[in-house]
Amino acid sequence: MGWFWADAVAPHPLPKSDAMPPKPGCPMHNTSSSTSPFPPQQSSQPPTDGSSCPVASPNAPIKSSATPPSTLSKLNPLNYMPSSISQTRASNQTIALPTSRTLSSIPRGDVESNWEYPSPQQMYNAMLRKGYDDTPEDAVESMVAVHNFLNEGAWAEIEGWEARFSKGLGYGWRACKNGEEGFVPERHLTDQKPRLTRFMGRPGDMTPKARMLDMMGQLWPAKFAGEPPFDRHDWYVQRTAPNGNTREVRYVIDYYSGPTEPTGEPVFYLDVRPAVDGPTAAAERMVRWGSHVWYRASGAKAREKAQ
Repeated sequence: MGWFWADAVAPHPLPKSDAMPPKPGCPMHNTSSSTSPFPPQQSSQPPTDGSSCPVASPNAPIKSSATPPSTLSKLNPLNYMPSSISQTRASNQTIALPTSRTLSSIPRGDVESNWEYPSPQQMYNAMLRKGYDDTPEDAVESMVAVHNFLNEGAWAEIEGWEARFSKGLGYGWRACKNGEEGFVPERHLTDQKPRLTRFMGRPGDMTPKARMLDMMGQLWPAKFAGEPPFDRHDWYVQRTAPNGNTREVRYVIDYYSGPTEPTGEPVFYLDVRPAVDGPTAAAERMVRWGSHVWYRASGAKAREKAQ
């Protein structure tokens, strides 16, 4: 119901260090899942433009200008991130980092291609530019792997919401009435699949739900104790209705870290749900969460097994 749980297993263990890298959810955001990640595709073509997480594909249209670019023109209009993250090795860098980028499973909203993740070299350069010069270089590849894995998990959760409600509240109610386990998704047509149009990192802004959970943890620590989310994202998704009409839906994502597994793998929890920007989004949340609770509380699942 909007929660993505993951033992995010990195390609190699994260080394111990006193360094304080940026937020694990998205190390490159601006200042203003399932048990395994989706199979990625490797992109061998070097990027001509970079951005945050995911990174814009080199197929994205680029406007040229004869006049010197202003500071604003250097920012990607989709996420207000610098649009040219270097693939060049840093001057103080002691080990070589890969420059290949991975193509995500997340469709873009502006062009017919998917978002592309940053290479480890781009990630490291972005960290240096933001002042994180104590980041261990041999940890960057693992951080990129975890970063990509969490984004794929977040998108899988968003696809779950869209599969239920992109056809309207009536269809959503019928899809949710048998609880989470009873939902059978219908196959989306290619031109009706959700697409990510833009995104924004908001690590300093707690969502109302996260704030409420944090307050409950302070009042009843024995039952609700837990760390607040370490990051927050807002993702703007293009929803296409069966009649072809499109509208933008904002999703909020809270990133939580859990106790480390005995084997050393980090554990993350993602709380993904549509933002309450209007009565429709509020109804979607009530229908999905309320239907699941009622289905379990009413004993419908037990009655079905007894038949």
